[in-house]
Amino acid sequence: MKVSVRVGVVAAVVVFALTACSAGSGASSGGSSAGGDQKLSIGLVAEPASLDFTTTDGAAIPQALLGNVYETLVKQDADSGKIVPSLAKSWTVSPDRKTYTFDLVADAKFTNDKPFTANDAVFSINRVKTAWTTSLKSAMDVVATAKAVSPTQLQVTLAKPSNDWLFRMTTRIGAMFSETGVSALATTPVGTGPFKFEKWNRGDSIVLDRNDGYWGTKPFFQQITLKYFKDATALNNALLTSTINVIGTVQAPEALSQFTSNAKYQVIEGTTNGEVLLSFNNERPVFKDIRTRQAIRMTIDHKALLDTCWAGRGKLIGSMVPPTDPWYEDLTGVAPYDLTKAKSLLQASGAAGKTLRLRLPTLPYATSCGQVVKSMLEQAGLKVQIDQLEFPAAWLTTVFKNADYDMSIIAHVEPRDLGAVFNAKYYTRYDDPTLQADLAAADAGDEATQIADMKKAARRLSEQAAGDWLFLLPNLMVADKDVKGLPQNAITENFDLSKLAR
Repeated sequence: MKVSVRVGVVAAVVVFALTACSAGSGASSGGSSAGGDQKLSIGLVAEPASLDFTTTDGAAIPQALLGNVYETLVKQDADSGKIVPSLAKSWTVSPDRKTYTFDLVADAKFTNDKPFTANDAVFSINRVKTAWTTSLKSAMDVVATAKAVSPTQLQVTLAKPSNDWLFRMTTRIGAMFSETGVSALATTPVGTGPFKFEKWNRGDSIVLDRNDGYWGTKPFFQQITLKYFKDATALNNALLTSTINVIGTVQAPEALSQFTSNAKYQVIEGTTNGEVLLSFNNERPVFKDIRTRQAIRMTIDHKALLDTCWAGRGKLIGSMVPPTDPWYEDLTGVAPYDLTKAKSLLQASGAAGKTLRLRLPTLPYATSCGQVVKSMLEQAGLKVQIDQLEFPAAWLTTVFKNADYDMSIIAHVEPRDLGAVFNAKYYTRYDDPTLQADLAAADAGDEATQIADMKKAARRLSEQAAGDWLFLLPNLMVADKDVKGLPQNAITENFDLSKLAR
């Protein structure tokens, strides 16, 4: 949810900041020792609806907790994209590509003081299959058995070879849980990570404290507070008044000049894997005709939209694959802007003059770009009714869970989520056996086969106009000049707070 809702879905982006008792202290505190009373506040958007990503979809939860409170056996390096060790210090794969043997670190423990062992890994893997209820749990279905060979060695056997499985173990489904620490996941996370959960002030902030018993390198900051802003102006003002130290995701790109011209701040611009998707409810009769879907894609002048609603920041991609994935192709030419042809297709499909309900989450990019989409579609002869749904709760229930919508806009930030987003059970309600066959072949083949078949799947999805990819979100951050360790690119589900320092 990047659903990621980085909304499967989306979309959602977390906001960090200090609570009232410590607001601004990160801006004024000095020193460089990890043992000092260092505090930092980071501002993003979209507060989690729950802290339990085993039962609640949405990107805001893993962005805050994954890698910081919860750890995985393996993780994705944010710079190279490669899978690297985490709680597993090494691993081997059998010649038939079905059995993975992981050697685990020996001194990790949970914040409830229980040691992390292979039994916890077995428990965590099996629990995805038996207790998780979110849409992403199916990635663990390929696991046949998981067993503890010893306290520090885990063996996982798959039912069939899968290129995707080890990668998914870097995401939220690979999170390691304590057998005695899952009774209150929605409010009290228990993990092995460099930070421990301190408190959640609903509607305002989440506070994480440094885990001084952490098995790895201790974080620099003693405390990081994640504070949530729904208004871009308020978010910017919080940094300008030293209430926060970092804007984790810029929500008003047109206002960047007030920071770029000020020597107090640094501006970071990179890329993400957050595809801003104009989603179609493909089980609605109007969208069952490919001509309607293709017409909508051709109606949108994507460059003009990006310039208008996101100050030209971002990248046009034309598919569900970002440039940081090995099977990326520029597919913007599949459905070029052509208003005349779009009008003809709408007449032919019988959709001309119909009213479509565009149900938008209350996220700045969705609100801003939704108005541009409405204007462009109405030029082609469609009627568009915009509904604003509070995010995350109302949007997740109405659109994501119940599919009560015609179109929506959300940034999908989960990595490599093409197949997760476009299937009959997801909120897109997209059922295409050819697409699923391409994805299955990609998963089972060797590396060259995987890349070739993933390219086929991405092109198939674009040519069938299962949705419209408005643009790829940029990684835009602004911070106090002396904050170090901020990521150039954001291509994983989590915001790694452990690398931040002064």
